[in-house]
Amino acid sequence: MSRMVTCIKLGKEAEGLKIQPYPGELGQKIFNQVSNEAWQMWLRHQTMLINEYRLSPIDPKARKLLEGEMEKFFFGDGSSAPEQFVAPKQ
Repeated sequence: MSRMVTCIKLGKEAEGLKIQPYPGELGQKIFNQVSNEAWQMWLRHQTMLINEYRLSPIDPKARKLLEGEMEKFFFGDGSSAPEQFVAPKQ
C-alpha cells in the first residue's frame, strides 16, 4: 500500500513520495506534505529553470536559487518561468 499525504500543492490526498527527495528540513517538509504527482511537476519546472537560466546544478549559487524556487513552488506563491520563456507547443 502506498503512503498517502495531503498534498499542499494539489490540495488533495494523493500518493506520497517513497523517500525524502532533498536533504534537510526542506526535504523533510516536502516528504511529509508533497505528493509524488506534485514532485514530478516540480522536476519538469526545475528542468525548465535550469535550461532557461543556463544553470549548472553543481554551482552553489545555482543550487541556492533552485532551492528558493522549490520552496516557492510548494509552499509560497509559486515559482514562475522567466519572462522570455515560451512553452513548447504540444
